[in-house]
Amino acid sequence: MDAPPSDSRRPRPSLRLLPPAGAPQVNQPIPLNAGRPFAPARQDLTETMEKVARGDKQAFSSLYDVLAPMVFGIVLKVVRDRAQSEEVTQEVMIDLWRQAARYRPDAGSVRTWAATLAHRRAVDRVRSAQAATEREHAQAVREHSSAFDEVAEQVEIRLESEQVRRCLRGLTELQRQAVTLAYYQGLTYREVAEALRTPLPTIKTRMRDGLIRLRDCMGVTT
Repeated sequence: MDAPPSDSRRPRPSLRLLPPAGAPQVNQPIPLNAGRPFAPARQDLTETMEKVARGDKQAFSSLYDVLAPMVFGIVLKVVRDRAQSEEVTQEVMIDLWRQAARYRPDAGSVRTWAATLAHRRAVDRVRSAQAATEREHAQAVREHSSAFDEVAEQVEIRLESEQVRRCLRGLTELQRQAVTLAYYQGLTYREVAEALRTPLPTIKTRMRDGLIRLRDCMGVTT
């Protein structure tokens, strides 16, 4: 179907907002001062819609003038933003142009069908905006939490290191050397005994006693 028509007999200003990419441009402005002397009857609108379905551009121009104010009013009540409501109204009118062949009179009037499309489009716009806001908020929370966790982790490591050093100072010299070699340098009991030139049973006893004192100093429970 060709692009929606424009009425050449009476010039109209171009819309400030354009329809979505790939959609035909509707050049009529939204007639907000829609105080018309009469509105077409249901049968007239049904016939107009049938003509639109056959690609009648003049029929679509008439349909646009009749329905756009109603559509805009419905959208504005839901979206509550004039600029976005104008944009959504254009999308609804384009939907009417594209889907005209799908209209069935026995399912309801043209006005009811247009109102349904308008409300659906408006709700989708609000939900989309809310989803975008929630995504931005969640991203901000993640970034803040990540930064906080990193700082907290560094603080915790530093505090634990200071506590370990303080507790190590409470051990005997042999206990401190044995624990340091075993747990900070990864030596085995036998390697620790050889490094300190101390009998292996003595090293095992000193390390056991030293670890018990470290556990009590650091408040570790088993």
